Amino acid sequence: MRIMNLVTLALIILGGLNWLSMGVTGYDVIGTALGGATLARMAYLIIGLAAIWQLMPGFQSFTVGEVDAEGHIHHHS
Repeated sequence: MRIMNLVTLALIILGGLNWLSMGVTGYDVIGTALGGATLARMAYLIIGLAAIWQLMPGFQSFTVGEVDAEGHIHHHS
């Protein structure tokens, strides 16, 4: 589970940096790197699913407390 959290976090950071690039320069790094609209859409879909995955510990922190939610993530790895 820890590996999945690290991978999804990395994907979200990549997506955020791409949005930063698009906002500042108008340049879509992911779209350009993948070279095609279909591949870029698939990448954006995967990044969006990674964001949904990362919502789970976020919602858990509201119900059990942030420290307990983090401990729960590491406990199941």
